[in-house]
Amino acid sequence: MFLGTHTPRLDDKGRLFLPAKFRDQLAEGLVVTRGQERCLYVFPMAEFEKVTATMREAPTTNRSVRDFMRVFLSGASDEVPDRQGRVTIPAHLRHYAGLDRDCTVIGQGSRIEVWDTASWERWLAEHEQAYSDTSEEVIPGLL
Repeated sequence: MFLGTHTPRLDDKGRLFLPAKFRDQLAEGLVVTRGQERCLYVFPMAEFEKVTATMREAPTTNRSVRDFMRVFLSGASDEVPDRQGRVTIPAHLRHYAGLDRDCTVIGQGSRIEVWDTASWERWLAEHEQAYSDTSEEVIPGLL
């Protein structure tokens, strides 16, 4: 399970140092793709296979399904971290997420999100109070 917030940097070659606590789970390979809110999603390969299996069950006669799958899968890149725990983030994905140097990596349970640090800080500032103020069940049965 991926948890927490980490602040690695991209190097000059577009490589991201994966947080040490995530490296073992990603050592055999991962998939990085476009996420929502202009971040990147990083999945362990086995988890990405589950996600795509679920997608195959969706009705491709629905335009929204086709559009979502096109964006999600066309940006996907399978990668294997190097011995130092670095993973290359392809240029088109760095551009999509606005990644330059400072990144924030957040654990999201079964996946990781990679954000430009300034974008993450803005998003969190805009949404943290709403989270705190939530007075009704958002995820059934959670709390």
